[in-house]
Amino acid sequence: MSNSGVKELTRTEDITKTPKMSNVYLINDDFTTFDHVVYILNTVFSKSTIEAEKITMKIHYEGKALVGSYPKDVALTKVKKVKDLSRQKGYPLKAEIL
Repeated sequence: MSNSGVKELTRTEDITKTPKMSNVYLINDDFTTFDHVVYILNTVFSKSTIEAEKITMKIHYEGKALVGSYPKDVALTKVKKVKDLSRQKGYPLKAEIL
């Protein structure tokens, strides 16, 4: 008998990898106001006001604080957004991926 042109299909499973996460920190400086840091945490990192105030105090007393873990491309975008919004207001606030 001849093979009627039917191919046998084999099932392969899609393997999706969880992206490597990057930790984003805000770094303390002597010029950025408390209110601006809270604003950044609210708008860029979607933190509640209470959570943002706690993180801001940690930044102030410890020099830096983890504000979130994101896939690398998202983390880079957030770091740029912090810089852009802060420079627009005249603040040197810095976010880093550490």
